[in-house]
Formats: sequence, C-alpha cells, structure tokens
Amino acid sequence: MDEERALYIVRAGEAGAIERVLRDYSDKHRATFKFESTDEDKRKKLCEGIFKVLIKDIPTTCQVSCLEVLRILSRDKKVLVPVTTKENMQILLRLAKLNELDDSLEKVSEFPVIVESLKCLCNIVFNSQMAQQLSLELNLAAKLCNLLRKCKDRKFINDIKCFDLRLLFLLSLLHTDIRSQLRYELQGLPLLTQILESAFSIKWTDEYESAIDHNGPPLSPQETDCAIEALKALFNVTVDSWKVHKESDSHQFRVMAAVLRHCLLIVGPTEDKTEELHSNAVNLLSNVPVSCLDVLICPLTHEETAQEATTLDELPSNKTAEKETVLKNNTMVYNGMNMEAIHVLLNFMEKRIDKGSSYREGLTPVLSLLTECSRAHRNIRKFLKDQVLPPLRDVTNRPEVGSTVRNKLVRLMTHVDLGVKQIAAEFLFVLCKERVDSLLKYTGYGNAAGLLAARGLLAGGRGDNWYSEDEDTDTEEYKNAKPNINLITGHLEEPMPNPIDEMTEEQKEYEAMKLVNMLDKLSRGIHIL
Repeated sequence: MDEERALYIVRAGEAGAIERVLRDYSDKHRATFKFESTDEDKRKKLCEGIFKVLIKDIPTTCQVSCLEVLRILSRDKKVLVPVTTKENMQILLRLAKLNELDDSLEKVSEFPVIVESLKCLCNIVFNSQMAQQLSLELNLAAKLCNLLRKCKDRKFINDIKCFDLRLLFLLSLLHTDIRSQLRYELQGLPLLTQILESAFSIKWTDEYESAIDHNGPPLSPQETDCAIEALKALFNVTVDSWKVHKESDSHQFRVMAAVLRHCLLIVGPTEDKTEELHSNAVNLLSNVPVSCLDVLICPLTHEETAQEATTLDELPSNKTAEKETVLKNNTMVYNGMNMEAIHVLLNFMEKRIDKGSSYREGLTPVLSLLTECSRAHRNIRKFLKDQVLPPLRDVTNRPEVGSTVRNKLVRLMTHVDLGVKQIAAEFLFVLCKERVDSLLKYTGYGNAAGLLAARGLLAGGRGDNWYSEDEDTDTEEYKNAKPNINLITGHLEEPMPNPIDEMTEEQKEYEAMKLVNMLDKLSRGIHIL
C-alpha cells in the first residue's frame, strides 16, 4: 500500500508532494531489510519513477528524499535487475559529483545529496552484478579517487570521504582488476595513506616517526569510520604485496607502516571502535613486506634515552631480567627501542584469545604478524620473548594451566582448529629461536608433539632459520627443579611412592615368583592372559 501511494505521487505530483510522500516512506521503512515478494513489481516501478524524477530540476531536499528511498529499495536484489542501467548509474554518478573533475565541493548544501548518492551506489554495486560490470565500463574507481583528492584535507566532509572509501573497498573486493588499477595506475597506495594521515592528524617528527600525544582526545566517530574504510580499501590494494621490487615501493610501505604504528597507539570514541580500528590495522600490517616492519619500533630520542638510564638505575640489582624492559612516561622501552606498538599488538592478541571464539578470523592474523616480525627482527623477538616466555621460576603447574599469556598460548597448541594450533605453536617456536629443547622447556613434549612431528623434529634439533645466540636465562629455581621435571607434561611432579617399600617379604617373594612364571611362559610362546 505504501509503495502504491508513493508511486502515484511520484508519477503525477509536483516536487513538494513527492518530497513529503517519500520522506514518510523513508521514515517508515528506514530499518527495513526484508521485503514482501507480493509488492516486488510496485517497488521496481517506484525505483524507475524515482530515477525519472532525479533527472529533473528539483530542489536539493527533494533529491535527498528520492535518494533515501532509492537506498532503502536497493537493499532488495530483485528490484535492482530492471533499473540497473548505464543511464541510471550515470544519474547517480552526476549527483555524487563523480563526473566533475573541476568541482571544488564548495556548495555545502549539496553535501547531503552527494552522501546519499554514494550510499545508493554502495548498495547497488554490492547487490547487482550488472552494476559491477557497469562500474568497470564507467571507470568508477578513477572517479572515486578524483573525488577523494578533492576532499583529502577537508575534515568537514568526512561523510563523503567515508562512503567514497566504502565504495572503493567494495569495487576492489569484487574485481581483482580494479586492485591492480588502484595500485599502479591510480596511485591508490599513497592516496589512501594520505587519507589515513589526515584522519589521524599525523605530525611527522622524522621520516618514519610521528608525534604521539598520549593525553590527547580520542578520534571522533566520523574520523574513526573514515579511517576504518581507508584501512579496508588499502588491504585490498596491497593484498599481493609481500615482495617489494623497487626502492620507491619499499619507501611507500614504510610510510604506511609508520601510519599504522600511529594508528595502534591512538584510541577511538569507544572500546569497540578502537578494537575494530586496531583489527583492520593488524590485517593491513599482514600485507606489508616483513622487511618494512622495522618501523614499528624506533630508537629513543636523547631525552628518552637519559630517562631510560635513570629508570634502569632505580631498579634493584637483583631484577636483572626485568631491567631489560621498563615503562617510562607511558612508553614501553626495550634495549633502547620504543616498543609501544608491539606491546599494543601483544595486548590485542591476548584480548582475542580471551574472547574464546572466532579464533581463525580474529586471532590468526595478529599471531601470524607477530610470528613474522619475531622471525625477521631480533629486537622484536627478544622483547616478545621477555613478555610471553619470561625465565621460568615456578614449574609446579602444567604449562597450559594458568592465566599468563604463555599459558593461554600453550592451551591453543592443542586446539581443535588445525590452523589455530599451528600458528600458536609456530609463534612460540620462533620465540624459542626454533630450538626444540627451549620450546619443550616452556610447553612440555605433549603440547609440542604436533608441531615437532610436522617439522620432523621429534628427535630434537632446531628449525631451518638462523638466530643469534643469547645467554642462558635459566633461573636458579628452574635449574634446581630441572632433574625432576616431567618432560611430557612440562611440570614438576611429586615422586611416586615405590609400591615395593610397603610389601612384606612374603609378598615380595610371591610377586617375584609370579614374574618368573610369566617370563617362562613367554619364552615358550604361551600367550599370557
């Protein structure tokens, strides 16, 4: 009934009446995502009628109402089949200012029309294969990049940037050819990186180092959404970028990694938004060539170095292990390097473990990232080992029992999901410099058996990668307990009582004769039951 009334007014009414009826329809169906099949034809005709209205010279407010209803109707895939034409797509491109190269976006009154047009395009491209093909024909990706350049440094049009980036993400997700076009022809990597810089208001203090204000305000909801969409689009653009062939590529990836380091050290408006922001940053970091990830850590300044030395001197002399890592002015420092970003990644990983679900999607990316960082960069590996596998002192509990990061990771080594348990075991193995004896010390043979069998290392040895030699970090407590540690379970067990000690001489003689009879039957080939 709503569609029939709206269709009648759209076909015969003037702009004011059309705006009113469509606004009522929009208010009523704003949260509608499933539609009745009986009214399908009416919705198709309503879509066609709206496109006919949009080509006319109507007020901006009427355009917005038309586009809002079109966005709602475009949630239905079946409705889009007859209305997804090149002419209709061009109407939306014109309203979204995607056809005008020289338009400077000065008319603020047009911003709602641009935003609603981009929203409609997002729905239509996502739900219609015909629209996806037309996007290639109309070179939509290039038009979106041009629009991004117009509003790159304009913070008051975040909504336009956000939906432009979302549409760019959808196109690069659905078409591999567009990924290549974005990467090489349209220079999407530096463009999207600059969008992130603008969203985070980054101020560079060095080539790959930005100023971090730990006491600054969180990102606004609009800036956070814009950054998340840019991260998702960048992920698609860089999905095949493990190998760097040119120095310019290496520089660009280092800049991007430095921006992502900044991203990890700031917070969004809510805890959930912060986690979503950091999750997308982790996914993108997984695409960065591992040789460029050294910018995640950076040397301390002269002032910070002096502060670290003061802090180290203040620690008791018997805290030698703890003196490696200090926290000064909210900065995690290890061996003269700022490890804040790595510490954030470690905390992010632990939170994902504590969630207890969706490990493959939520946990494996950050575990893989930390594993590759540890394998390629010595300082990162040593810092992570200091945090995850500190020198053993209490070995009375099994390695998988407890609430430390080590305990949680060891539990994952026997997880039912093969991919999860493999990457958890691989991470710990790399922290142990791929030495079997070191891994067994922290996990026990039973937990590590799967990894060792897959590597052909059940008899001991070490992996194929080379690592520097570090000094022995065994504590006195561990050295004293080591002879009594069960190698299978990895913990100290109380010695089992000898059953013979409680037997009388007659019982001992009886058991001895019983054993002699069994051996005699065995030697004569008689089955013992």
